[in-house]
Parts: sequence; C-alpha cells; structure tokens
Amino acid sequence: MITLRKITLDNRRDIFNLEVAEEQRRFVASNLSSVASCYVLETNGGRPFPFAIYSDGQPVGFVLMTYGITGYELPSVAHDGYCILRLMIDKHHQNRGYGQEAMNKILEFIRTFPAGPARYCWISYKADNLPAKKLYESFGFIDNGEIIGDELITVLAL
Repeated sequence: MITLRKITLDNRRDIFNLEVAEEQRRFVASNLSSVASCYVLETNGGRPFPFAIYSDGQPVGFVLMTYGITGYELPSVAHDGYCILRLMIDKHHQNRGYGQEAMNKILEFIRTFPAGPARYCWISYKADNLPAKKLYESFGFIDNGEIIGDELITVLAL
C-alpha cells in the first residue's frame, strides 16, 4: 500500500538516494535538489509540499507539490492552483504500479486544498516522456496547448 510521508531527519538520506534510471534523468531533478527548492520556495512566498512515497514501509519515490508559485514560468492555469512539480519512482521500484497508486494519493491530498482553494492542478512534462503522459492522461489530465520552456502543460480540473 502506498503512503505519502513527511521527509524527516530519519528518512531524508533514504529519499536523497532514490534515483530514476539513467535515461530518465533528463526528465526530473534529483530529490536533493527538489528538497532544497522547497526552502527557496518557502522563503519566497511559495507553498511547497514535499513527500516521500512509501510502499509497505519502504521508500520508493518522491513527490513535490506546490501551490501558486513554483519558481519557474507559470502557465495561465497556475493562479491559485496546485502543481505537481516533481514526481519520481526509484529505478528499482518502477513498473509495479507505484506511480499510479502514488498519483491517487497525491490527488487525494491536493483535493483537501491544504494551502487554499483551487480550480486546477497542473503538471509540465517533456513531450517525449510518454510514460508520464500516459499516467497523467489516465487521471484525466488534458494538455492545454501551452508550452513553457520545452515542456507541455497538462491540466486537471479539481
């Protein structure tokens, strides 16, 4: 069973050591970099929500959600919206359905509106990241036609 857990002094190194496969590294920042980004976001008015993704007591991934600002250029739907800024499952735990289960938990959390009300949740992804696109579409995310940098914006109405 997948759970989202806070990153603590006890589990932080385990989370920092999780990695995607070599060919996936261009799609997602390291977990250490993402946790550092939380500090920068928090001190600049953002609302980051970093979580370790666990399966039956073992860390298998990481997610970083934000509300409002992300530290990057924002799409039109970002105002008072939630963004799944980072999502990764460790290379040793992929292809077991953890991404699907984690997304269920992530959206469940977002729908509690922990930082305030929102109409949308959005994610950016590179066009050639087909597994990510397939995952997002399976939850009802729809590309809105915007491209920021080299990433497509996909949106879910909350």
